[in-house]
Amino acid sequence: MNFDVTVITGQNVITVVRLPQQQREQRILDVAVELFLRHGYDKTTIAEIARAAGIGKGSVYLHFRNKEELLDMLFLRELHAYSEAWFAAVMAAPQGGTLGGMYKAMIQALDGSRFITAVLRRDGTVLGAHLMRRPDSILQASARGQMTRHEVIALMQQAGAVRDDIDAKVIAHMIDMLAQGMVQLEMSPSDGPGEAVTGKTSLGPVIEGIGEIMDRALTPAHAGASEAGKAVLQQVFEAGRQSLQALLAERSRRQREDTR
Repeated sequence: MNFDVTVITGQNVITVVRLPQQQREQRILDVAVELFLRHGYDKTTIAEIARAAGIGKGSVYLHFRNKEELLDMLFLRELHAYSEAWFAAVMAAPQGGTLGGMYKAMIQALDGSRFITAVLRRDGTVLGAHLMRRPDSILQASARGQMTRHEVIALMQQAGAVRDDIDAKVIAHMIDMLAQGMVQLEMSPSDGPGEAVTGKTSLGPVIEGIGEIMDRALTPAHAGASEAGKAVLQQVFEAGRQSLQALLAERSRRQREDTR
């Protein structure tokens, strides 16, 4: 099914283009993420999203029952993109399978996703404070479908990619503290919702330094540590991908039921 989209800049109508339904949904999500990051979820209306997408308000409801469902779908899309970027960075780096390499890959992937950075920051302004606590949200459902960080680290210890003489939960807590600290550092006091200084600026050397310290302290000396870690992380990535696909399939099933 095709439809018309009116592309608008300021008050001037530039052109009308014809796009298929899937592209319309992606366009809605594209403009929604920018508006949520700029103004916050609670201050953004469906009407504003529709206008920015160049479509009628009713067209948004052909894809999403309400703004909450739109945010859920946006989260799934952005989480998928972040996960793909993280895994690609892990596999591309020679030391990507170590804890330091995993940490650097995470920061590198976050550098391309202001929305997922807001999720990790638990930014209620961007995401809507009440939605963060909603037990039936995709945010909560996706967390239930993922391995915890200490479970991943325990697998890496078993594979010989991480020292096994330190409790996996302790290591996971250390990494969480470092990651959360870096995410918070990426926002300066003058920044608004969703705005961040990326790891490509002055924080780059800090990220490299933290990764090196982690590897010196926690990675065994044998040469195969990174490759062993990559094998574990590939399993974790595939399990996470299947979980996301299941959530997307459930969403598609509900959409089909709504249109009957």
